[in-house]
Amino acid sequence: MEQNADTTRLIETLLLERDELYTEVSRLRNSDAGALEAARDKNREYEAKLKEQESLIKKLTDQLAWYRRKLWKPKSEKYIPKDPNQRTIDFGGLDVLPEEEVSIKEAEKEIVTYERSKPERPKRQPVRLPLPDFLRREEEVIEPEGVDENWVRIGEEVTEILEHKPGELYVRRIVRPKYALNKNKQREAEENTGEPIQTIKTATLPLMPLPRSNAGPSLLAELLLGKYMYHLPFHRQISMLKLTGMNIPASTVSNWFMGSCDLLRALYFRLKELVLASDYIQVDESTVPVIDNKKHHTVKAYLWMVRSVMKKLVFFHYDKGSRAQKVIVELLRNFQGALQTDGYEAYSIYEHKKGVLLLGCWAHARRKFNEALAEDKAGAEYALEQIGLIYKVEAMATDQQMSYEERADLRKRLAYPILCAFEKWIVNYFPKVMPKGRMGKALSYTYSLFHRLSRYHLDGRYQIDNNLAENAIRPLALGRKNYLFCGNHDAAENAAIMYSLLGCCKTNDVNPREWFTDVLTQIPKYNNDYSLDLADLLPHNWKRSKGL
Repeated sequence: MEQNADTTRLIETLLLERDELYTEVSRLRNSDAGALEAARDKNREYEAKLKEQESLIKKLTDQLAWYRRKLWKPKSEKYIPKDPNQRTIDFGGLDVLPEEEVSIKEAEKEIVTYERSKPERPKRQPVRLPLPDFLRREEEVIEPEGVDENWVRIGEEVTEILEHKPGELYVRRIVRPKYALNKNKQREAEENTGEPIQTIKTATLPLMPLPRSNAGPSLLAELLLGKYMYHLPFHRQISMLKLTGMNIPASTVSNWFMGSCDLLRALYFRLKELVLASDYIQVDESTVPVIDNKKHHTVKAYLWMVRSVMKKLVFFHYDKGSRAQKVIVELLRNFQGALQTDGYEAYSIYEHKKGVLLLGCWAHARRKFNEALAEDKAGAEYALEQIGLIYKVEAMATDQQMSYEERADLRKRLAYPILCAFEKWIVNYFPKVMPKGRMGKALSYTYSLFHRLSRYHLDGRYQIDNNLAENAIRPLALGRKNYLFCGNHDAAENAAIMYSLLGCCKTNDVNPREWFTDVLTQIPKYNNDYSLDLADLLPHNWKRSKGL
């Protein structure tokens, strides 16, 4: 009995202690409820900040890698594997049908076989070419010492050295003699007609490019080429002219330039009509700094470039520097045909426009994967290998000088199976990468535009990329580094005219100095006679008319 009483007291004591502890814990919980909730909120805030900082670190790391590549690594986007002769493509894991896999392997085998059997081009050894005969020769004779009547001349050693003198200005004097009619003849003519007749005759002055100016076509052409082909601002050209002894005020040169642009403006609009009338164009845009008089500093403006691939014509369009979709919509309002662009969203409206086939650019897709090499080497290398294969198909067609029909057939037979497999690989590989990483962005970019990228195989005329358009824009980038900016919107429009005409000279292999000089001489006649077609003066027609 006594033992049972002790056990009962022990249990009661333990229960009492438990109740006291429970009461204390409850009190503490109630008293610290606000503190605990505040701690949880602060913890969530720290976690959000941590994620934000991680995202910023990732972004800055990607930017640093991009700048390092731009500044210190080779800028070529061509991907060369370590051992191209031993390259094998692993199609395991691709969701392709057995017959598709057979076509893919056959296409790959044919491409690799062609690459291995293609004869290597012999390396050209540098050879000093003779100086052309049309250059003026100034002869300098150096007689040896100690030669008298006992020596007989048996030959000579001739060494030709290429020298240079600064550009030469000369004056073109147009002399128009005046003739007066003999007084006896004058009297007889007046008696016969009964009216006074013209007694003095002078030849008509030829039409001048700028009527109230003493600048000739060749000088105007040289100034235009200096700025927009050699990228020399006018103040530098004026300094160069001073070395020849000719001091021309800057305001005079500026007036000459604006007058020349006004003279060529109608020819520029005729060029635009011909380009937009073609059925296959490439479009791109690039920046040009323009001074904003209200803000008193330069702003980023845009020039749109449109290139007719088959006609080899190009023109630049400036619409107050805007890059908005409305600009390209208005510009291509009546265009019908194939339109090749990069992935800029403004062009997406043409995906659903009747009569327009939108093409993509594989060079831009390749560039994305090239930038992702440091992040995901295995995946980026595989993607670059696939893109390299379809470029090798183009090289095969070019080496064999195939027609457009033959090139299209080759693309369907070799490139199309590779494209289909590559698209499926992108879908399967995307879940394995970080969506916001460089590899994820490259896959997303390529897949979202894959329908445009794959359409080039439909026609042998279509280019695999937009590089021809980017090459046409390159002079604009060089100009930005030299003359730095355009003074206003009018100056930017004038620049668009000059880059358009010079671009046409380049694509048609026309000497721009000869073309500008001749066109500036002839164009006043065309502007005064609307029955003449200004298209005759464009570089491709001008070259044909000169038999070049």
